[in-house]
Amino acid sequence: MVRLFGTNGIREVVGDPLTPAFVTRVAGAIGGLLPVGAPIAVGRDGRTSSRAFARIVTATLALGGHRVIDLGLLPTPAIQYSVPRVGAQLGIIVTASHNPPEFNGVKCIAADGLEASREFEERVEAAVVQGAARAAPFDRVGEVTDDPLGAGRYLEGILAQVDVARIAARRPTLVLDCANGAGAVTTPPLLRRLGCRVVTINGQIDGTFPGHAPEPTEANLVDLRRTVAAVGADLGVAHDGDADRAVFVDARGRYVGGEEMLAVHGREAVRRHPGGVVVTAISTPRSVEEVVRAAGGTVTYTRVGSPAISHEMQRTHAVLGGEDNGGLIFPALHLARDGAMTLAATLDLLARSETTLVELLKDLPRYPVLKEKVDCPPSARDRVLAAVGAALTPGAERVVSLDGVKVFRDGGSVLVRPSGTEPLLRVVAEGRDEAGARALADRALAAIRTALAAPA
Repeated sequence: MVRLFGTNGIREVVGDPLTPAFVTRVAGAIGGLLPVGAPIAVGRDGRTSSRAFARIVTATLALGGHRVIDLGLLPTPAIQYSVPRVGAQLGIIVTASHNPPEFNGVKCIAADGLEASREFEERVEAAVVQGAARAAPFDRVGEVTDDPLGAGRYLEGILAQVDVARIAARRPTLVLDCANGAGAVTTPPLLRRLGCRVVTINGQIDGTFPGHAPEPTEANLVDLRRTVAAVGADLGVAHDGDADRAVFVDARGRYVGGEEMLAVHGREAVRRHPGGVVVTAISTPRSVEEVVRAAGGTVTYTRVGSPAISHEMQRTHAVLGGEDNGGLIFPALHLARDGAMTLAATLDLLARSETTLVELLKDLPRYPVLKEKVDCPPSARDRVLAAVGAALTPGAERVVSLDGVKVFRDGGSVLVRPSGTEPLLRVVAEGRDEAGARALADRALAAIRTALAAPA
């Protein structure tokens, strides 16, 4: 079986291999899995190729006999929020999220707004390989209708989750970096509705991402950090290309790690819901679990990726979920990573606590994190991971093998997991201090190299 879907949908370079013919095959395969006439919602981000690819998807589905609801250009979480509310049996988003501008892709959303299951993706992959597609006769071609209400519907949903009056009374000053992405459609009006004073940078949608690369890493947010300090803002926030993430900068211009925001919102969620479950990926630093457990909650780990997290949240009725990259999930709104909801929830927490972001974060435990990678052919991956697990397990506090192997020991942890996009193993080590993290990383790297050198 050919694997097309990665951790979060199909993502490929436009032109090769992401061609019009390939997108047509994928759309036809998806349409062929649904009953004729099924309503399907289609939305897109602001990449240079997204409008064209979305039209290919829409046309292919309509010519296959489906009723298509065109949601237009919106953030990914706004599209996910709309899918069940427009009565669609499936949603398709043309997006490559935070990938570089030469990429685009396709992701599927189930009727309940969650990212489609791996089982559904496998059915699509099989249909693509088989060339399965449906062509309707002229009198059964599906109708295409525009839905212009997606942005407003989504914003009303977010505003209903927070104390708008309390936030507006504080009138916080923010610097917003939209990364020239889809968040420019919804986050500026959200902040106006919340009574904020806002300085916006990279606020024009431009699929070439001229401001900076669309992933909100510390290196890409130099202008945001400088602007926060220059205007004396209370905080800064940045989205990625499709605005399912929110990354913060505090009033001093310090880049705030995604694990810090996951920890504070996890703590708040279990305080509101004693004994609640917080779901996160196995790659998340242990500081999150430490904070949540101290507040009386529990942490459940999943494989890396928001689909695994959201489905586990649904199963466990979790009070919060997310990853350490700024992608948080607030189930009271929906089970989707949501940058705008994360921002609104943060402003709400600051208003209710009558504090600042600096003060809110100051007591969090912080572990130095080191990241390494080692080339590893796919044919050797399972053998090497098994050998690494055996080498690191003796004396460990705990071993988790959900996605690669993560070993908790010596007051820190080390994760070794295969990359979802490249032939290599990723190593993430954290310790009480830099020396502890380095020691764990070196131990894992040595185990990997020994396993690679051993006869197959």
